[in-house]
Amino acid sequence: MNGILLINKPKGLTSHDVVYKVKRKLNLDKVGHTGTLDPFATGLLILLIGKATKLAFLFDDLDKSYEGNLIFGKEFDTNDFTGEVILEKEANFTINTLKEKMHSFIPSYEQMPPLYSAIKVGGMKSYEAARQGKTLELKTRLVNIYNFDLINEENYHFIAEVSKGTYIRSLARDLGYKLNTYAALSTLNRLTIGNYHLKDAKTIDEVSLDDLITDNELFSGVREVKLNDYMIKLVKNGVYLDERQTTLDTPFIVVDDKNNKIAYYEKEKDKFRPLYLF
Repeated sequence: MNGILLINKPKGLTSHDVVYKVKRKLNLDKVGHTGTLDPFATGLLILLIGKATKLAFLFDDLDKSYEGNLIFGKEFDTNDFTGEVILEKEANFTINTLKEKMHSFIPSYEQMPPLYSAIKVGGMKSYEAARQGKTLELKTRLVNIYNFDLINEENYHFIAEVSKGTYIRSLARDLGYKLNTYAALSTLNRLTIGNYHLKDAKTIDEVSLDDLITDNELFSGVREVKLNDYMIKLVKNGVYLDERQTTLDTPFIVVDDKNNKIAYYEKEKDKFRPLYLF
């Protein structure tokens, strides 16, 4: 069994908790995940099954979308309601001003990750340092914000469509600063990762092996290069390929004479490197 499962993560579980529960329920040997969700967050989590645990690279660069709710007037050390309140300031703004400030993050900005994050500095994760009362020197990163808008004015329900590496907790925090107050998340629900949608995900109780999207399906639409038996043996041993085997300049799948998928290749300098063996 090699492929992915789309899971609707419930509130209160870590992403690793979900991996453990699904692994145990379906009696699977190798299960991983991509795109961590905080325990308080819900929504789409992609689990990698079997050999596909090596396919995280397919999802790392995908855009994501979220919905959630904002709270104003309090700053939390975690930038969400689960943390400790460290500062308070009256929130005084109009809905029009709020929308204007939300839109001001589009199309991109330099974002400082939250202190409570898994980013490593000098071998230590930022959240580990924060729990010990230490502060690591984190660096800003350029993130793309495609959409950040209000859905419901009464409970500050928002939608955000963002690039990889964007922290919605930081986006909420920075919105508060622009409004001359503090802001944090009270809820967060991930809707999409690339073309994968929450509406297609299953809960831990619902999911079965029938829901597996196989590794073959993941690569449907990728161009194929058919090689002879001699080259297939080399490919199975991880050989690099070059222009002698293909004139393609884009990622491709090597197949044998029976059209069985053998390996996925991507360009690396003037050669092609195998990134996944079926």
